[in-house]
Amino acid sequence: MEKRKIYETDPYLKPYAEAIEARHLRIQQTRDFFAREGSLSEGINNHLYYGLHRESNGDWVFREWAPNAVKIHLIGEFNNWKRTEAYALKPLGGGTWEIRLPAMFLHHGELYKLFIEWPGSGAERLPSYATRCVQDSVTKLFCAQVWNPDSPYEWKHANPGRHLQPLIYECHIGMSGEREGVSSFDDFRREVLPRVARLGYNTIQIMALQEHPYYGSFGYQVSNFFALSSRFGTPEEFKALVDEAHAHRISVIMDIVHSHSVDNEAEGLSRFDGRDDLYFHTGAQGYHPAWGSRCFDYGKNETRAFLLSNLKFWMEEYRLDGFRFDGVTSMVYWDHGLGKDFGDYSLYFDSGVDEDALIYLSLANRLVHELRPQAVTIAEDVSGLAGLAAPYEAGGIGFDYRMAMGVSDHWIKWIKERRDEDWSMGEMWWELTNKRADEKTISYAECHDQAMVGDKTIIFRLMDKEMYFGMNIGSENLAVDRGVALSKMIKLVTAATAGNGYLNFMGNEFGHPEWIDFPREGNGWSYKYARRQWSLADSPFLRYGRLEKFDAAMISLVRKFRLLTSPAEPLIADEEKKVLIFKRKTCIFAFNFHPSASYTDYGFEAGGGKYRVVLDTDEPEYDGFGRLRTGEEHLCVEGRLYLYLPARCAIVLDYITD
Repeated sequence: MEKRKIYETDPYLKPYAEAIEARHLRIQQTRDFFAREGSLSEGINNHLYYGLHRESNGDWVFREWAPNAVKIHLIGEFNNWKRTEAYALKPLGGGTWEIRLPAMFLHHGELYKLFIEWPGSGAERLPSYATRCVQDSVTKLFCAQVWNPDSPYEWKHANPGRHLQPLIYECHIGMSGEREGVSSFDDFRREVLPRVARLGYNTIQIMALQEHPYYGSFGYQVSNFFALSSRFGTPEEFKALVDEAHAHRISVIMDIVHSHSVDNEAEGLSRFDGRDDLYFHTGAQGYHPAWGSRCFDYGKNETRAFLLSNLKFWMEEYRLDGFRFDGVTSMVYWDHGLGKDFGDYSLYFDSGVDEDALIYLSLANRLVHELRPQAVTIAEDVSGLAGLAAPYEAGGIGFDYRMAMGVSDHWIKWIKERRDEDWSMGEMWWELTNKRADEKTISYAECHDQAMVGDKTIIFRLMDKEMYFGMNIGSENLAVDRGVALSKMIKLVTAATAGNGYLNFMGNEFGHPEWIDFPREGNGWSYKYARRQWSLADSPFLRYGRLEKFDAAMISLVRKFRLLTSPAEPLIADEEKKVLIFKRKTCIFAFNFHPSASYTDYGFEAGGGKYRVVLDTDEPEYDGFGRLRTGEEHLCVEGRLYLYLPARCAIVLDYITD
């Protein structure tokens, strides 16, 4: 059955039907340019040609693309970092350089670089396709490293396939441990992955996997796109993590950065062969005004091939289940979307759009899904670009999901700017469910952005400094009681109204008390806030563990009833009493956001039958006051259901069929 075009299902897109078709013609033409025997995935193989490779006879071959170079030497521990003719690359034409070396000339673990000469100058560079880079602990400089272990990793478990409702645990390997320092892939596999499995999340989204010179960039200032960050361990250790996640039927998706590149020249791609615009735009357009980084020119076939090969490399080498594409808004608009209010559809089609970026993103999605049809792609976009997460066949760009980024913004706004009694139930419902019907979304109340220093997590906004004094069980603190109650309700209403998936950032499931502040000059290079204090959740004397239990119960509910596979239906938005009630699948969700008023026999139309309470935010095991009876059944009377709704409490009821 042929898919209806997005301009047929959305009347606001009809004026742009011609532009959508023209865009898709360019996408198809570009795909055909790269395809081989009709397959895009067969035609994308730069990573197999460029870089350092061991040949079948044991010898080495290294190739690099540097069209502005006049000489290139391989330098390293094997030749005392000297430029010698034995390690000089030869030009092959078209900007490609090559050197072939006997097996004995290079050994596993040896460090190396390139010395590239160009008209008038030259400098050391890291190979653009280097798959292993390491940092010197003293000089802080990076080198490429020959990586060819005697025993390659042997995979044990198959990819789990696509989950109907992605329940994503966003995480950062380095800050995932409790000790003050950088945690490893092995640490995460042993200590954190079992927690994720126990909580019930079916996907982990890992940040900062691509090598980056500055740890404090959270991995968003990438220098070496094919290199796994060596801070966290070896490629084999990461493969073991992925493999064990797959053993738990947990998918692993990568937070990939193709939106920009670090401007460092010694480590990155900037002025790689002396040219300012090798992979990037020329002049000011080649520099991001807010991020201080380099902006890719997605119209260059060499750039497209580099980035597409990068996706294929990560999928094939590490058996990843997909990608979350960072900074899509910055990619798509010439002004990077800075300070722009996207309130008009024309902004998605006018001269402010970088059509080359959209072509690249569409090709990226088609490549990923050719390589693995069950793979997942997610777009981080704040502009609401219509068609971004619509199928290519329908006129879209082809992402599987888009992040519902406005949801977290509204929670911050409501908590920060309004009294609890001024929250609007109608506005809350609208903002939580206002999603394009033809595109799938991932919702979240907060992600890593809200946990960064300079911002606040939801629970910290609700409690502020009282969090440091009132989180012991049995303490009497009104601010903490409010924060605990509302944080559970906010998570539940966000998850229950999510479009098609839900995301939580590592530690937020138990209300982690500290912000994230990576080591930097301003904090004395301290790791104190670049970690996760799991012991707080494990302590029987603190409330954190009870919040973690609630999160696990909520995720279990979503999984059990497959809640996110059907849309939510509104029932009540009572502005006076601050009650929000809606139905999803067979479950009824009833929220009383009023700070002090509880309601007995709150009645509403439910259609008849009997319902049983299956989740209650007020249960003592979730640090509630126990004002309701667990598992209580309610019978509709003349089609109406009557409930006791305590203040700052939410309950979920399931329809009883027997």
